[in-house]
Amino acid sequence: MSMPPAPSRPAPLLIACALGIEQFALRSGVRRGAPGPVTVLRTGMGARAAEAAVTRALGEGGPAGDTAVIASGFCAGLAPGMHPGDLIVADETRGPYGSTPCTGAELLAEALAGALPGRTVHTGPLTGSDHVVRGHERAELRATGAIAVDMESAATLWSALRAGPRPVAAVRVVVDAPEHELVRIGTLRGGISAFRVLRAVLPAFFEWHRSLLLPRR
Repeated sequence: MSMPPAPSRPAPLLIACALGIEQFALRSGVRRGAPGPVTVLRTGMGARAAEAAVTRALGEGGPAGDTAVIASGFCAGLAPGMHPGDLIVADETRGPYGSTPCTGAELLAEALAGALPGRTVHTGPLTGSDHVVRGHERAELRATGAIAVDMESAATLWSALRAGPRPVAAVRVVVDAPEHELVRIGTLRGGISAFRVLRAVLPAFFEWHRSLLLPRR
């Protein structure tokens, strides 16, 4: 008599962010509705910190298609007319190692629009920087076609794929924009608005994750 196949384990989801305030916002949304285990990883600031933290979390040469990875947190918008609290869904991330295509960007953008009605969702390239971008640098980066910039997403996704094929995405909340430069997160209205949006993105992340789960081996 043959035994029935063992139920497959739900695939894990790793959400990587740099700052404690980002981790706090994201963790507050991890309650129920997740299709599998969810980890919110604080990597620390900068590409090197993100690369090291994600590599440790996944393990180099890890199982193919095992853990899906989303880079999230705050970012600087590059396009005129952007506002704090706008959402950025990357269709690719750009960094020193080149360009990394994102998985299911259109689906993720639709899920975010449904989860946060009234919030503007922008889709396009998310570029990396090794410092906080100000003034004329915004226009220079915008001229490359990028719509937003942060310091960790490109390294996060590159490191995740180096550890094995898997779904990867980057979703950021604009906290700083050309007409709304922010000096300190959380002290101005724009920072508070961005925090509230980041706290509400998890249902969309879970919808994306559920739709892209890969068969377990």
